[in-house]
Amino acid sequence: MNETAVTAASTAPAWLAAARAHANRPTLRMRMPFVVDGEDVGSVETVVMDRIVEHLPGGHRLFFHDAAWHLQSANGNATQAMNTLAQAMRELGLNGPWRNEQLVVCNEDGKRIGMIERGLVRPLAIATCAVHLIGTAPDGRMWVQQRAFNKANNPGMWDTLMGGMVSAADSLEQALERETWEEAGLRIADLQSLRHGGHVDFQQPAEEENNAGYMRERIDWFSAVVPAHIEPANQDGEVERFELWTTAVVHDHLARGEFTPEAALLLADYFGW
Repeated sequence: MNETAVTAASTAPAWLAAARAHANRPTLRMRMPFVVDGEDVGSVETVVMDRIVEHLPGGHRLFFHDAAWHLQSANGNATQAMNTLAQAMRELGLNGPWRNEQLVVCNEDGKRIGMIERGLVRPLAIATCAVHLIGTAPDGRMWVQQRAFNKANNPGMWDTLMGGMVSAADSLEQALERETWEEAGLRIADLQSLRHGGHVDFQQPAEEENNAGYMRERIDWFSAVVPAHIEPANQDGEVERFELWTTAVVHDHLARGEFTPEAALLLADYFGW
């Protein structure tokens, strides 16, 4: 833990217990297991599947059996079947924000089953992985970003220096490097004291999306020092601006609920609360 985190560590603030409870909540409505080629990968609301069951082309089968919804691929290609389902759900407006980005789908034991469009992971409660970078200046102040106001989730809220999904094409380290450049215009090789700090798990209704979704996500966070002669500069249009705050200012914004729920818990972990 760096010097900033050590000096900031103290009794957990009043907001933290509620934030942790908010990040670990049950589903809002009953969901049934979602099984792909015999492997449990998520869950879904029956009302969603009832609308899609007659719209699945390509010889793939979607059916209800033994209190679970099953997707059976026509040719053993689970990725093809899941993306056929994704497209059918999109046509009926049952998807989250469509990104043209493939995410890995694993069973409950972590075995890779295939890939699916990112916009369907929450409607189908498929577990995802993300990565964040907490960046500080050499004097201990912290770099934070304000999310763009056109973001689908948590627009305009404050966030860590960088946060993004781990795509199907990435390892954790590759996602860290790619997202750090895309969001902050920083090269990992130029940062100092890079370390993997830990991870935080989230399991909660995807309330920001009108898609009967459920979020299951592991977020690994890293921390690093941004040299004094370098400043972050967004490359992908997803950041409104960056600011450099003292620890006291960060704590104040956390207490006011102005950070995203994910960033708040990651920063709590960083501060040792």
